[in-house]
Amino acid sequence: MSADVPRAPAAPHDALDVWRMVSARRRVEGRLPLSALPRLADSLADTRGEVVFTLQFDTDTFKVPYVELQAEASLPLLCQRSLQRFELPVSIGQRLGLMRDEADEAGLPPGYEPLLVPEDGMVRTVDLVEDELILAVPVIPVAPGTEAMEREWPATEEEVERVNPFAALAALKDKSK
Repeated sequence: MSADVPRAPAAPHDALDVWRMVSARRRVEGRLPLSALPRLADSLADTRGEVVFTLQFDTDTFKVPYVELQAEASLPLLCQRSLQRFELPVSIGQRLGLMRDEADEAGLPPGYEPLLVPEDGMVRTVDLVEDELILAVPVIPVAPGTEAMEREWPATEEEVERVNPFAALAALKDKSK
């Protein structure tokens, strides 16, 4: 029997019972201000903006329970070349295989990321979204279009002599002749 997937408003700070959400094939949609994501905020230039997300709970053809997370955001970052603020557009599409035990990870199909669900089955929406956004932040943010500063800076004669540890010995040898 085919049924429409019900749509529920997002309750980002509330915990969801993932096993009930999977069995009901629920969909959660919502928006979160970036200021509501404290772990992500440490990587951002500021917390202006928001993330729009959907969570689709279901099981696949192999009866593996999953949540498919879709998220769109513009993350304000500090360019490490120009030291200017820029917004990095992020679009996330991730399928998380729900597991009760770490040993279940081996049974996940290719393309699934493991998500270990606590014993009580409750997971906070904000944590799922924040975790994926943290992974999307580049290690070294660089604004698109900034040019790398590559130039040859020749060493002065004094610097070249200082680099050679035997230069002083060569000078002493020349004096002894």
